[in-house]
Amino acid sequence: MTQQVPTSRDTLKEWCLRKLGKPVIQINVSDDQVDDRLDEAMQFFQDYHFDGVEKVYEVYQLTEADITNEYITIGGEGFSSPPDLYIGVVEILEATNAGGSGIFNLEYQLRLQDYAAFGSFSFGGNLLGYEMYQNNLSMLKELLVGVPNIRFNRHTDRLHIDWDWSIDATAGEYVIIVSYKIVDPNSFTDVYNDYFLKRYLTALIKEQWGSNLSKFQGVQLPGGVTMNGGEILQQAQAELATLREEMQSRFEVPVDFYMA
Repeated sequence: MTQQVPTSRDTLKEWCLRKLGKPVIQINVSDDQVDDRLDEAMQFFQDYHFDGVEKVYEVYQLTEADITNEYITIGGEGFSSPPDLYIGVVEILEATNAGGSGIFNLEYQLRLQDYAAFGSFSFGGNLLGYEMYQNNLSMLKELLVGVPNIRFNRHTDRLHIDWDWSIDATAGEYVIIVSYKIVDPNSFTDVYNDYFLKRYLTALIKEQWGSNLSKFQGVQLPGGVTMNGGEILQQAQAELATLREEMQSRFEVPVDFYMA
C-alpha cells in the first residue's frame, strides 16, 4: 500500500490521525473537533509561515464609489481574489502620472531627458552618476510631493489612503496595491502536505484528545487499563510550544521596518 500524501482537508486529517495511532489506537476526538483544530492550524500557518502567504501587486482602477466612500474595498470588484484571502496591504504605487498623455506625459518627458543626459558630459556614460541622479529625484519627490499613509484592517477589508480624495484621486486612475495574500489551499493543494502544518495539526489534535480524556482521569477500563489523558495533554502542549518557537525562529517572515 502506497503512502497517501495529503492533498485535501480530509486526507490531511486522516494523515494526522494515523500519526497519532489510528486505527491501532482509538483517538477520542469528534470529527467536528478535528475540523476546528484544522481551521486553527491553517490560520496559524497562514498568519506566520512564509509559505502561507505571497506578496502580490494588484493593478486597481479607482471608481466614483471609492472617491465617495474615501476608501477602497480590498477583494471587491476589480481584484483577482475574494477579500478573505487578503491579510495585509503594505504599500500603494502610482500606475499613472499627472501631466498629460503621450509625449506630454510627465514620466515620458523625464525619461526622455534621462536618455539624453546619460550620454552627455554630465554623466559621461557613468552608471554611478546616473544612479545618484535618480536617487536625488526620488528624494525630491518624497520631500516635495510625499507618499500618502495607508491604513488597512483585514476584518473590515477597507484600505484607507490618507490623501485628499476630492483632489488627489480621479475616477479611472490606476494605482498598484502591494499586499500579502493567503496561498489558497483549494487552488494549491500542496499546502496540505506542508511539513510544519502536518506536525502542528497533529499536535493540536493530540492536545484535544488529551483534553477530552482528562475529563475522565483515573477511570479504569475493562482489562485494567487506566485512562491517562493528563499525560497526553502535557505531551501535546510541550510539542506545541516547541513548534511555535520553531515557527518564530525558522519560518516567520522577519519584521519589515518602514520609515515614512
